[in-house]
Amino acid sequence: MAHKNFCGLDFGTSNSTVACRFGDQIELVPVEGESRTLPSAIFFEFSDGSACFGRAAIRRYVEGAEGRLMRSLKSILGGSLMEETTRIKSRVYSFKDIIGLVLGRLKAEAERAAGAEIERVVLGRPVHFVDDNPAADRSARDALEEIARAQGFREIDFQYEPIAAALAYERTVNEEQYALIADIGGGTSDFSVVRVSPEGRRREDRSADVLANKGVHIGGTDIDRLLSLRKVMPLLGSRSERRGDFGHKILPVPNAFFVDLSTWHRINFLYKPEVGRELQSLLRDSLSPELIERLIGVIENKRGHSIALAVEAAKIELSARDRAAVDLAEIEPGLSAPVTPGDLRDAIADRLGQLSACLGATLESAGLSAERIDVVFLTGGSTAVPAVREAVTALTPRARIVEGDLFGAVGLGLGLDAQRKFG
Repeated sequence: MAHKNFCGLDFGTSNSTVACRFGDQIELVPVEGESRTLPSAIFFEFSDGSACFGRAAIRRYVEGAEGRLMRSLKSILGGSLMEETTRIKSRVYSFKDIIGLVLGRLKAEAERAAGAEIERVVLGRPVHFVDDNPAADRSARDALEEIARAQGFREIDFQYEPIAAALAYERTVNEEQYALIADIGGGTSDFSVVRVSPEGRRREDRSADVLANKGVHIGGTDIDRLLSLRKVMPLLGSRSERRGDFGHKILPVPNAFFVDLSTWHRINFLYKPEVGRELQSLLRDSLSPELIERLIGVIENKRGHSIALAVEAAKIELSARDRAAVDLAEIEPGLSAPVTPGDLRDAIADRLGQLSACLGATLESAGLSAERIDVVFLTGGSTAVPAVREAVTALTPRARIVEGDLFGAVGLGLGLDAQRKFG
C-alpha cells in the first residue's frame, strides 16, 4: 500500500478542506457526508454538551436548538482572544481547544477516507495572519501548530495558501506562464505571483518560481460586517441618538454593540449579563426606543448569528442578481433590509482600495509589469463578489481569467505540497 499517512489541510475562516493521496492521485476527501467542504462552524448542544460541525452545526442553530454556535474561529488566531477561555454551560474551553475540535474532526474524516492514521500534514496559512505585526503573526502560526500537534499530527509543515492554489492550477497548464494567484476567502486576501509550467510540476524546489507573496486581512467576513453595519444595524438603533448625562446633551448611541453584532467571532460576547444591563440603561436614554428594544430582543433571544447568516445569504445572492434583501423575519415579522450591488460596493469601497494597493505591491515585488501576467487564477469564495473580482482583475486587463475551485483549490494544492514533502 502506498503511504497515505499525510494530508494537506486547509482550515479556513468560512470553509475547510482536506486532501489525501489515493494511488497516484491527490484528491479532496469527503468531510461532511459526501461534501468535500466543511463550513468552519461548531455548535455545542446545551442538553448533553455534545458538539456538531459544519452544515449540521448551522442547521441546529437555525432550528432553534438550545446551544451555542461558533464560526470564523480562524479569525481568533493572533488576536487577544487566543489565550482566553469561554464557558459553555458548565464547561470552560480555551479557544485553542475549540479550534482543536474542528481540526480533530477534519483529521478523523481524512483518516476514515484514507483508511490509515494520518500523522503528517501541510497546513495552509495566509501570507499574514495579522497585518503589520510580525510577532502576532508568528504567535498565530505557532498556536495553529500547537493545536494541530495536540490532535495527533507529529510532522507539521506550512504553505502559503495562494502558493497551494498555484500548485493546484499548475496541474492544468501545458506551457510556462506567469500566474497571479488571488485567494480571497472568508478572512484574508492573499496574492502570489508564480511561474508555473509542466516542467515545474516535477521540480522539488520551487523557491525560484515564487516571485512574490503579499496579503491583507480582508475577506468575506469583513464584507458581511460592513454590509451589515450599513444596511441592517440602523434597523436596530445604530446611528440613532440618546440623551447624555443629566439630559443636557444629545449623543450618538455607542457603536460597539453593533460592531460586535456584525462580527462573526464576537457575537457570543453580547450574550453576557452585563451587556443586557448596559442595553437597558441605553433604552432609558434612547431617542429611538423602539429600535433599541428591537436590539435587546435580538440579544435576549440570542439571534445574532441569524442576522449574520441572513447578511451572508444576501451578499451571495447579489453575486447573481441586481437586488436582494436581508431577511430579518426571524427578528420581527415582515422586517427586511433591501440591498443592491451599489450598496455593497459603497460599503466596502475602502477595502476595495486596499485590495488594489496590495495587488499593485505584489506585482512590484515580483518585478513584473501588469502586461507580463499571463493568467489571473481566482480562488476563495469572496472572488465571487463582482466588486471584488473587478478590483482584482482591473490591474491586469490583458491576462486570462481562470476561476478555480473556489473552496477546494487551496486544500488540493496543500495535498500536492504534502506529497512533495512527505510522499
